[in-house]
Amino acid sequence: MDTAPQEPAHPVAALTTYELRDYRGQLERALRKLPARAEVRAPIRLKLDAVLAEQEARARVSAGSLR
Repeated sequence: MDTAPQEPAHPVAALTTYELRDYRGQLERALRKLPARAEVRAPIRLKLDAVLAEQEARARVSAGSLR
């Protein structure tokens, strides 16, 4: 079973909103498919954390631009 998400073509910060959303979905699906104790979960989780941080940063910037 291949659960590894495809690496994006660009760094996380350079992805479009849609690419970021899709990559997040790939990472979340991979984590759901893996056993809880699988060692490969850690690097996938780190990638997901980076995606979530980027999405939160963009949301803060967007909210700030509305004022």
